[in-house]
Amino acid sequence: MLLSKIIAIVLGFQVMLNMTRPLISLYGTGLGADTFQIGLLTATYAFFPLVLAIPLGRLADRIGDRIPVVAGTLGITAGIGLPFVWDSLPSLYLSQAIVGVTQILMNISLQNIIGNAATKDNRDHYFSMFSMAVSIGGVLGPVAGGYMAERASFPFAFLVAACVGLMPIAISFFLPATVRGRGTGGAPDGSTLALLKMPVLRKALFSSALVLYSRDVFVAYFPLLGQQYGLSASQTGWIITVQGIAMMAIRLFLYRLTRTAGRNEVLLVSILTAGLSFLLVPLTESTVLLALIAVVMGAGLGCGQPLSMTTTYNASPRERTGEVLGLRLATNRLSQMIGPLFFGLLGSWAGLVSVFYVSGIFLVGGAWAARPSRDDEDGREEPKSA
Repeated sequence: MLLSKIIAIVLGFQVMLNMTRPLISLYGTGLGADTFQIGLLTATYAFFPLVLAIPLGRLADRIGDRIPVVAGTLGITAGIGLPFVWDSLPSLYLSQAIVGVTQILMNISLQNIIGNAATKDNRDHYFSMFSMAVSIGGVLGPVAGGYMAERASFPFAFLVAACVGLMPIAISFFLPATVRGRGTGGAPDGSTLALLKMPVLRKALFSSALVLYSRDVFVAYFPLLGQQYGLSASQTGWIITVQGIAMMAIRLFLYRLTRTAGRNEVLLVSILTAGLSFLLVPLTESTVLLALIAVVMGAGLGCGQPLSMTTTYNASPRERTGEVLGLRLATNRLSQMIGPLFFGLLGSWAGLVSVFYVSGIFLVGGAWAARPSRDDEDGREEPKSA
């Protein structure tokens, strides 16, 4: 029952996010933003979570997880609805800032509830189901948002997305508090950054950031490349949707893959596959071929997040799981902030195709740098007491 509630909440807010995030770059362009401003707009989503993720994780460790989830669902809904009320470029910046902070608050606590409810034997399954809900939202959201923007308007798409938020808001009130009893909230084992001395945690954080920023770069810049190629908003939405389907499908087999081939090998091959797919995107203008490349890329990117989630949680001290998950999300947001700004500058200087070539090179090189050693395999030990 608890897992079903969490999946429903995740599905609701992921549909909201994925209805609107692929539209941000097109909406911003229509309001007069250039390529660099699009990068800045995308980075706004990541900046405040970068600063606040670790303190918010500590807060969840102290007060429990229900209140942060309730506050997060309310904040995401309000942030996504803002561009409908105020149709302007500053509204998009403010909307992305609000959504970024409240989404990180909710994600930390939902992952904490999942980890606490699971056991050593089923934690991979629970986090796979969490990631599955994320993937389903990635399938339903882009095509729905694309059609609404195309048939009605961008503000209307944001309004409908905000209405979807009513379901997760209602369900969030029925979640357990899951207080971990950290008392005054001091870090019993030193500072948060001291946790980075753990090699398995360090590699899990790097892999997670690598995968997430790559997905964001694709969602932010592929619509602009598609526009250059003459694709409609709905065609772009479908291509992003089939990528989401591939991410979802691979997660159905992820548990079996890791048991058969090994966690190290699955992670390495998946990131390499995603990197090679990025390199192929600028080589064709065919809608069908672009969709096939997106599918292969999605299969690669779909493995990284659930694997890094489980590894991060398992490596966390028991009373600092929120803090460590906050560290993971802060690392993700750092990559999401730096990536769009860097690629916005790169795209302005060398053209949009350079974004995909350079991102592909980063993924291929990063996969090799982040490859786990045999000693890091699985990392499925129970959280250690602080």
